[in-house]
Amino acid sequence: MFRDDVAAMRRFLLLLSLLVLLRASPAAASGVAVLLHIQGPIGPATADYVVHGLETAHDRGAQLVILELDTPGGLDGSMRKIVQAILASPVPIAGYVAPAGARAASAGTYILYACHVAAMAPTTNLGAATPVQMSGGDSSTPAKPETAEERKVLNDALAYITGLAERRGRNAEWAQAAVRDAASLPADEAHKKGVVDLVAKDVPDLLAQLDGRKLSVPAGPVVLHTSGMNINEYSPGWRERFLAVLTDPTVAYLLLLIGIYGLLFEGYNPGAVLPGVAGGIALLLALYAFQILPVNFAGLALIVLGVLLFVIETFIPAYGTLSIGGIAAFVFGSLILMDTDVPGFELPRGLVSGLAAAAGLLVAGTLALAVRSRRKPVVTGGESLLGALGVALADFAMDGTGQVRVQSANWQAESRVSLSKGARVRVLRRDGLKLIVEPAEAPARRED
Repeated sequence: MFRDDVAAMRRFLLLLSLLVLLRASPAAASGVAVLLHIQGPIGPATADYVVHGLETAHDRGAQLVILELDTPGGLDGSMRKIVQAILASPVPIAGYVAPAGARAASAGTYILYACHVAAMAPTTNLGAATPVQMSGGDSSTPAKPETAEERKVLNDALAYITGLAERRGRNAEWAQAAVRDAASLPADEAHKKGVVDLVAKDVPDLLAQLDGRKLSVPAGPVVLHTSGMNINEYSPGWRERFLAVLTDPTVAYLLLLIGIYGLLFEGYNPGAVLPGVAGGIALLLALYAFQILPVNFAGLALIVLGVLLFVIETFIPAYGTLSIGGIAAFVFGSLILMDTDVPGFELPRGLVSGLAAAAGLLVAGTLALAVRSRRKPVVTGGESLLGALGVALADFAMDGTGQVRVQSANWQAESRVSLSKGARVRVLRRDGLKLIVEPAEAPARRED
């Protein structure tokens, strides 16, 4: 009887396990897709985020990565790092320009061409992939290489995007036009010309169109089974978020100024500690950011020179000449500090103008205070006693000497006029430790 109960229990557990497996099999078959986002200018933080996202997708056993793009372009080095990670990825990657109104311009075009699948949402566009060293910040105008260096840059970009187009079987001729002539295309035309593989209105539509598609990855061909696939969104970690803030041109610029002024304040007030520590940290962070940003070091040197001229003005009476030169150096240095040809990496002109105006007002205020102080009467030292009022402490002797109290101090005094105790006196001049005085009622005069 006991054996029959055990056998029945085993059959029940086996049936229960089969039911669980049957319920889990659709979800397991559906697989997982990891969703990454590239929004805004492409920089070092973006590259780290994408590389780590692809590694995480592989570690989680994802069957697909969807790379959603909306970017005006960015740094060439960061773009190439992303492209290399895409080409080496064992997980298929679908580049998707979305949402509606988004673009994959400049560096974004190279990244889209590198993906295993290139897709776009309606009313999006891509292109304008002319190298920024030649486009002069205006990607809408065709590049015209005039120097050997510009020809090298153009030919390198042409070869790079052509290789990507041939590897993915896309329109290489248009890719070259995007580099050479800054050509751009909307989604529908890009699909018709074979620039992208499909147009999808949203991510579910994209997955539906990808189902059954055969792709090639480094390990060999794979067939996508995307019907009912689960989507896991990968968010940037604290390191990527911190790097994104740090490499923002405005933040790096402000850190530079905080660092310089913090160290200068510490130099003026030794032992304050906090300004020096904060300034040192801010300066090192700024220098780290400038190391990976498109920085013109001539502009950096001009900013430092401008700040130093402000400081020197406080020690050398140059009547504002050094300060004016400092403001000019500061403004010119700030304007050329960042390579403004790279989309999204220029300094706001309003910030530069505001800081320059603040520096000018500070200098003007300092000069005004200096002029005003020169016009004020001297309130310390021997000259401050001239014309000061006091009182006789006792009757003066026959020879005209006695003691007076002037500015809360007792002095030996001499007067040509006889003075009695309590008489008010005025100081004419000082002779060593003795004051020459006269009655305060007498008309004011000065003896030299």
